[in-house]
Order: sequence, then C-alpha cells, then structure tokens
Amino acid sequence: MNLSYWEIKTWLTNVDFCIVGSGIVGLNCAMHLKDRFPNAKILILEKGVLPQGASTKNAGFACFGSLSELLHDLESHSEEAVFNLVKQRVNGLRLLRQNLGDHVIDYKQLGGYELFVKSDLRLLETCLEKKDKINTLLKPIVKDYTFSFKDNIFGFKNINEPYIFNQFEGQLDTGKMMEALLHKVQSKGIKILNAIEVMRFSENCDAVHLNTSMCDIRCSKLIIATNGFAARLIKKQVKPARAQVLITKPINNLKIKGTFHLNKGYYYFRNIDNRILLGGGRHLDFKGEETTEFGQTKLIQNNLEDLLKSIILPNTPYNIEYSWSGIMGIGDQKEAIVEQLSDNVFCGVRLGGMGVAIGSAIGYELSKLIK
Repeated sequence: MNLSYWEIKTWLTNVDFCIVGSGIVGLNCAMHLKDRFPNAKILILEKGVLPQGASTKNAGFACFGSLSELLHDLESHSEEAVFNLVKQRVNGLRLLRQNLGDHVIDYKQLGGYELFVKSDLRLLETCLEKKDKINTLLKPIVKDYTFSFKDNIFGFKNINEPYIFNQFEGQLDTGKMMEALLHKVQSKGIKILNAIEVMRFSENCDAVHLNTSMCDIRCSKLIIATNGFAARLIKKQVKPARAQVLITKPINNLKIKGTFHLNKGYYYFRNIDNRILLGGGRHLDFKGEETTEFGQTKLIQNNLEDLLKSIILPNTPYNIEYSWSGIMGIGDQKEAIVEQLSDNVFCGVRLGGMGVAIGSAIGYELSKLIK
C-alpha cells in the first residue's frame, strides 16, 4: 500500500489494543477498555464500509426469547443454563439502554407477541401448559410474570388463538443504535478503520502481528469480535447463520404495533416507520444458510412473502421495498464464547442471534479479560 509516514505514525504505530469487528461487541469492548486504560491506543478494524455481519442488519428486536423458544432451549440446556441466558440478555438490554438512552435509539416497549399457525396447535398447547413454569423461572430476573395471553387484536389470519404476550419485549432503531454507538466510541479517541479485512495473525511473546488486506499491523493485544465470521481466524465452534429480511413500503393506517414471533422464533416481524419488517426462514434450508455470503434465496424470500399475504397482511395492499441479509454466529450451545485464547489474543463471539440483547454485556465481559 502507498501509505505515508503520517498515516503509519498516526493510525498504525504503537497500537495497544486492536479489535477486529466494529459491531456491538467490538465497540462496547473498545469503550470499556478506554475507560480502564485512558492512555491506550485502541484501533478497530472493520472489513465492511459499515459494520459487517449483523449489527447494522438485524431486525431491531429488544427481546430475550419467546416462550416456545425458551421451552425448546430447555430440551438441550438445564434450567440453570436457560435462566442464566435470559438473565444475561435482560442485563445486556439494560446496559445498552443505559449507555445510549432510550430516546437516542428510539426504544419502545410495545410488548412482544408469539403467534401459532394452524399446524402448530400442539406447540401452542404445550406453551399453555408450561407458561406458569417459565413465568416462575424468570420472575427473579424481571420481578413479575412475563408471559400472558392476548386475543387476536391485530386481525391476523390462519393462526390459532390466543397470542402469547411478553410485556417486557421492546423494539429499537438499529441504525440509530449503531450510529450512536459509533459516535460515542469515536468521541473517546478510539480509531476505526473500515474496508480492511484481517486475513491471518501470528503471535510472539510480546506482540501480535496482523496480515490485513491493506498492510501488516503490530499490536500488543488482539481482540476478535467477528461473531459469525470468527471461524476464519480462530478455531472455535462458531457456525455462520444467514438471516434474510425484507421490509415493505409505508402502509397507510398500519395498526400492527409490537414485535412478533412464529415457529420458535424462526420467523419474526415488527412495525417500523409504518412498515412491516419480516425476517427468518433459516429452518427451511439450514445447510444452505450456514454461509458467510450475503444474499437472498427464492425459497426463503417466497416463503416470507407468503407469510405476509396469508397471515400478517391478508387484507392490506403492500409492496416490498428492500430486502437484505445478515450473518449471525451460532453453535450447538447458546452460550457466547468469551475467552482468552493465548497470552495476547482474546475473543467474544457466537452470540446466537441475540446480539442486540447481549452484545453490550459481552463487550464489557470481554474487556474485563484483558489485564
């Protein structure tokens, strides 16, 4: 690269902490490191023009798990593990709101609803049977009962009644959240370089050497916060999971307000700016969606459009304006991986589709590993 002396001296020399990934985890980790080490030089490297992955591409759900999703988790996790997962999500959302402010991120606690299509009658019955058990499990965290019932007040078609309602679920504006987070990080003097991909790294006793798409960089400590892309750099059980999303054009007199889940959380939709945002469908092609490539598929996009027509907006004209995808990081277990990998290398990855909820907390936890 044709780098000047000034560029090398100002941005790329004497780097104390280099963070790979400018998403929610990476930015929060950088902020907390700057609070602990105010004189440290912190450099964040981001391969996208904007934060790549899921931080600017998610649906803006401030949630901690639908009832059916939590019951599904109990099939492979202990009660204690599920309790701790929800506690981390609730605490992470609280930290996010405290750090940025509800007004700044357009946070609204309109509640969350879980819908059950006609073929999911047995799943609904199971949720009705287990609702009190889950409410009791979560009460020490939220200090009240979480799940209750609601009638079909929004007029959705081809679903069983009732809805299951979560009074604590909220929504936010993902773009405003990330813009505010980036501004706060940069105001602390933390440097962010975009459109730079870290290809590989090596370590000796007192430094880490990074080979990037722009140049080689040396730092004292390396922090990897690339979530679904982590397997490119470290040997950890993190699989990419693509999430496809679409959004309608504005709809006059849209009555639907809140966040909504179907099929154990594999589908989700919400209102935003008089539009309906709808995403999910990964379960239709698990293997095909286990990719780090952005894009949409006809299978899933057609399925999402069918949900709009048959369930969500059956009697309302609409047009789809945008569609996109994000890359999450998942694994066989729901717990995030927050570890020291070697003397000078650390990671905070595998957020399991809960980056909005736990990203702030994971970033804080990650920063505490570094001495």
